[in-house]
Amino acid sequence: MSDTDFGKEGSRLSRRVRRYARVGTSVGGLAAQVVGARVLGLTLDRGRHSADLRAALGGLKGPLMKAAQILATIPDALPDEYAEELRQLQSNAPAMGWQFVRRRMRGELGAGWEARFRDFTPEAAAAASLGQVHRATGLDGRDLACKLQYPDMLSAVEADLRQLRLAFSVYHRYDQAIDPSEIYTELAERLREELDYDREARHMRLYGKILAKETGVHVPEPVAELSTTRLLTMTWLDGVPLMDFIARIADVEQRNMVATNMFRAWYVPFYEYGVIHGDPHLGNYTVREDGTINLLDYGCVRVFSPTFVKGVIDLYHAFERDDPALAVAAYESWGFKDLRKDMLEALNIWARFLYAPLLEDRQQPITGSDSGIYGAKVAGQVHGALRRLGGVRPPREFVLMDRAAIGLGSVFMHLKAEINWHRMFHELIEGFDAATMAKRQSKALAAVQLSPPA
Repeated sequence: MSDTDFGKEGSRLSRRVRRYARVGTSVGGLAAQVVGARVLGLTLDRGRHSADLRAALGGLKGPLMKAAQILATIPDALPDEYAEELRQLQSNAPAMGWQFVRRRMRGELGAGWEARFRDFTPEAAAAASLGQVHRATGLDGRDLACKLQYPDMLSAVEADLRQLRLAFSVYHRYDQAIDPSEIYTELAERLREELDYDREARHMRLYGKILAKETGVHVPEPVAELSTTRLLTMTWLDGVPLMDFIARIADVEQRNMVATNMFRAWYVPFYEYGVIHGDPHLGNYTVREDGTINLLDYGCVRVFSPTFVKGVIDLYHAFERDDPALAVAAYESWGFKDLRKDMLEALNIWARFLYAPLLEDRQQPITGSDSGIYGAKVAGQVHGALRRLGGVRPPREFVLMDRAAIGLGSVFMHLKAEINWHRMFHELIEGFDAATMAKRQSKALAAVQLSPPA
């Protein structure tokens, strides 16, 4: 290793050590409060403690904040108070200043990078956990979005993941209903992938191909000559945030149109190609005047095996036909083992809740309630049953599947959408064949240089 290389490595190491110190102080101290409350009987104000945790993660930015966003949507991965606070993180991180942006852009595109744009807006249009977005105009006149990664994210990710493993360990010690080991493995792999903007550009091209015939969904196009592994430039798509759309539009038909487009944006890729966009929070899509939607941010994308997708469909048919043997086969295809009758019943409580809107052939809201209270009660019921039965280790694939289902359910509740979900779902799964999907998936992934699932 040269002196220069040693200097760079030493710099990375020192940044990582500083990151450990900051994360350890923020998260370790808060975790110690939880242990004290559980083990020593000390008083813990969980509402205040969870708010402190949100503040700590929001200030740190980076992968740990991103993991917190995902965990907040997984039932029982965190206590209710913490999940509610962490849901508020989303894309509210403070933006970095113009001097930072100029240095970063020079580092990615070289000296004189400004000459490669007709215009580049100094202020960030959006700021999130791993990077921020600036509006620009290309030399060809196209409106562009430049997504620039924050510095030191590669150094931060390993430090943050180590602290996340510690937090999981602490939580699992006093509540063993859910074994989070596979959840951690999935989060770690997805978060490392999110730092690779070249991979995200390939995900974007994949979705552009998959959704090309979906007139209700728009996908940005990556601009390769203005992108690197830490800078992703793409076409800008105009639209308004969902809550702004809801505030302006009272017409139920328009709201139902948006909900239909959202449903197809997420589930056409899944049931036809085994691919899912794993990040349905409000910052990752906007609504156009005509009710069509823009699907944004392709860092968190998961490719599933055809066997896994078949299991999702088989479990639906098991409920539809009241076939316990088919339900067991579906769970086993996902990696569950030694399923006793009482464990199967516990797992089915949550699964029936998720599948409920799909089972009845009628127009209806996504849930029987206009809030998430019922879902929380169902999750609590499942949690209690799993604790009594000795706990379960959910397969890693469930992390983004659950997140998509819960996140989209929240969107549909906000929209007050009433749709025949049963018919939309059947339209997607009709004639499903795992072998056919495998060929379709392989061809689509090869076209954008992505590997099929292991």
